[in-house]
Amino acid sequence: MIHRGFDSRQSHLSPRYVARGIALLAAILCFGTIGYMVVEKWDALDALYMTVITITTVGFGEIRPVSEPGRVFTIILIFVGIGIVAYILGLAAQTMVVFQMTKILGRRKLGLKKRSMKDHYIICGYGRIGKTICQELLSSKIPVLVIDMGDEVKSQLEEAGTPYILDDATNEEVLMEARIDRAKGLVSVVSTDADNLFITMTARGLNPDLFIITRTDDEKNQKKFVRAGANHVFLPYVIGGQRMAHTIAKPAVMSFLELTVHDRNIALEMEELLVQEGSRLAGANLMESGIRQELNVIIVAIRKSEGEMIFNPSSQTRMEKGDTLIALGHKHDLEKLKRILSGGTGNHRKRSR
Repeated sequence: MIHRGFDSRQSHLSPRYVARGIALLAAILCFGTIGYMVVEKWDALDALYMTVITITTVGFGEIRPVSEPGRVFTIILIFVGIGIVAYILGLAAQTMVVFQMTKILGRRKLGLKKRSMKDHYIICGYGRIGKTICQELLSSKIPVLVIDMGDEVKSQLEEAGTPYILDDATNEEVLMEARIDRAKGLVSVVSTDADNLFITMTARGLNPDLFIITRTDDEKNQKKFVRAGANHVFLPYVIGGQRMAHTIAKPAVMSFLELTVHDRNIALEMEELLVQEGSRLAGANLMESGIRQELNVIIVAIRKSEGEMIFNPSSQTRMEKGDTLIALGHKHDLEKLKRILSGGTGNHRKRSR
């Protein structure tokens, strides 16, 4: 992450300036080598060697006796060469300073971001599963904080601008540093079931209202994780096997799900939208709302506020405050519906009976 205060200084480190430095160095080496070959009649290697020790001022002395024209040429080469070498060394020094300052300011910014986080998700473990979870949540604008013990993930997280803690997630103090008291949820996907179970127990004790998701490799351990406080327990290998089997048995269904849920290039999306207080659709049934007719959005299911899930709701099903609509449609139509359900304005008008 690069701090804005360094934008003007970084302009000097663009490829154009680096290429200019390399070109100047090559030019002075060619100039000195050809000059000694012409003036002193030396071979190419001796001429190049004399040019290098001259412009770098190492003080080795002349490799052969130099004539008066050669000394004049050497003086010219020194003045021209030292300026070019100084420019290149300055460019290299500036690169190192800006790089270090960028890293320091980037870490500071991540630290400030970490301390001010709220309603975020703590991801324990940044392996293949953890990394995928982070990418999906960040693409949905959901804030995350990663806890991992591996130093190899540090550069990846800093480059992505993701707040992180390099420590043991089973440590209560580390979870407190991750602001678990202000977090919305925690996902534990470290390598062992024992660590996942301990993290789940510790997290539930620190925040009784936390939404906890964890993984296990053994189906027998699911009940243990639920008793420890997990809201959902996933078995990656079982899920992967089921998905492959469904791809064989129900290819059309899986293709549809891939397009609507996983393919970001298609305009059709599936979203869950909350009916909030103040929305003019709260209390209306689906027929009255005109969602299907005017917004071209299909309501696949409604999860009632008490937890009941109604699949393929009828046109007479009413939407109440606190209900969650599982909607399928184009992104811009879903955005309009989201604004209406949140009590905002939109082009959509409530239909009369």
